[in-house]
Amino acid sequence: MIPKLNPSISLADVRQIILPGKSLERFEEAFAQAAGSKYAISFPYGRTAMICLFEALGLSDAEIICPSYTCVVVPHAIRYSGNKPVFVDCEQGSYLMDLDLAAEAVTSRTRAIIVTSFFGEPVSAAAVARFRQRHPEVIVLQDCAHSFFCGGDHLPIHQNGKASIFGLNISKLITSVFGGMVTTDDGDLNALIRAKRSARLHKAGLFKSISRRIYLATSACALSTAGFWATHRLIDWGLLARFVKYYDETVIDMPNDYLSDMTSFEAAIGLHQLRRFAKISDHRTQIARKYLEQLSGIPNLTLPRDCDGRTWSHFTIKASSEKLAGEIVASALRQGIELGRMLEYFIPDMPIYRSEVHLDRGVARGHVGKTFNLPLHCNVNPDVVDRISNIIAAKSAEEPLQIL
Repeated sequence: MIPKLNPSISLADVRQIILPGKSLERFEEAFAQAAGSKYAISFPYGRTAMICLFEALGLSDAEIICPSYTCVVVPHAIRYSGNKPVFVDCEQGSYLMDLDLAAEAVTSRTRAIIVTSFFGEPVSAAAVARFRQRHPEVIVLQDCAHSFFCGGDHLPIHQNGKASIFGLNISKLITSVFGGMVTTDDGDLNALIRAKRSARLHKAGLFKSISRRIYLATSACALSTAGFWATHRLIDWGLLARFVKYYDETVIDMPNDYLSDMTSFEAAIGLHQLRRFAKISDHRTQIARKYLEQLSGIPNLTLPRDCDGRTWSHFTIKASSEKLAGEIVASALRQGIELGRMLEYFIPDMPIYRSEVHLDRGVARGHVGKTFNLPLHCNVNPDVVDRISNIIAAKSAEEPLQIL
């Protein structure tokens, strides 16, 4: 059985369930070094990192530009920090925000823009430069939750802004179970973020430390062969809804412990993951390129771009229709392979965000429901790539040819 994700957790990681964890400071130092940044500041979630970053920058009652095609936690963090999201559509033929269109969204109230490199594809440094030239007064922040240390135009994206935010939950390229990180080269901003974290967050207690260990152990069981089928049965019966659906379209909310520090246990897991980052990333790149070889030329599909500086948090395919995407995902699951479905919602259409400004050209709407992603994790080998590619090719051949 092949799950859609399977974090590369080693025996050394598992031992951390019993052994004392390493300090948050060591994890921060290692992360900063891996990123080539001067500073890294840890948080319990990426969304908490965003909130504290906005507050450290003095952003209040301001407009913050963000993609319309993104994770809903991004505008949630903007609203929680007392600011207002302004949504901007994707570039044509891309999952990335159109930065030229974003430049048109700037008003006298605009203070910052969140530039997102989605699925590991880096935003063009030239596009960022054009935006800066038109609006030098707007702070550029990089959302790197799906694009660890990737670079475009010979410049790592996380170094192309005032600060960058990383998510570290169990679905990310590397994980600390949960968690987030801010990186920056600005010493004054580093001090302000740490001061804000100290003022806003409280130390994690014993219960949280234990619960994180249980969560990791439970996740490992759920991703085993027996656990795979049991988990899907529970999902089908609706018994895991609160765990597998992380949002409510009618509520702007945060996890109960979003103001509780990252635990030492999570920092220890993150530190081990960082040490294997190159190996994890290389494997995912090799598997992604095998998918590209196998799936090239198959009709009714749009494959991801293998551009310079890319990392592969996801291998995301867009089908010509929601029907075809659903049939491929269902067919694979019947054969013991779980394909991922991401962003099955469109934030500007949610009741809680319908009143917000949205520069819409219809591109992002066209992604919703039609995308799915293929597993890239350590248990995927060339034979698995062949199996998945054959399933996709067979289903795509049943669909009438459409011009994409």
